[in-house]
Amino acid sequence: MSDPSSYQPPPPPPPQYQAPPPPPPQFQAPVPASSGLTDNAAAALAYVTFIPAIIFLMVPPYNQSSNVRFHAWQSILLTVAVVIVDIVLGIFLGIAAFFLPWFLNRMIWGLLELGWFALWLACVFNAYNGKRFNLPIIGVIAAKQAGV
Repeated sequence: MSDPSSYQPPPPPPPQYQAPPPPPPQFQAPVPASSGLTDNAAAALAYVTFIPAIIFLMVPPYNQSSNVRFHAWQSILLTVAVVIVDIVLGIFLGIAAFFLPWFLNRMIWGLLELGWFALWLACVFNAYNGKRFNLPIIGVIAAKQAGV
């Protein structure tokens, strides 16, 4: 017989691998384009300045989207219109400064700039939501330029 003090139990079997349970289903956001921007985000970003608008008209994933092209053209044309109207109104209010009180002159200028800001916000929000917010004259020209 063998000595009981030298008895060693057999080694335990190796542990079996079990995969962790799958995570619970969650809401998944829409997958953006390969560049990281959706068309709606690119259209809204085109209104920040005219430089992204020009870039979006030249870069391949965006220049193929009619929505991005439309908003890029409308942004460029809106910038040109704002500059022209501001120059003309600046000349007019500069001449009118001799006749109008200074606070009335500043109030007219401030209301115009507030109007530009409200129009810009409306364009950005509508572009981000995927809507085409056609400005009266500029929107028609932008649609023709974008081929829409």
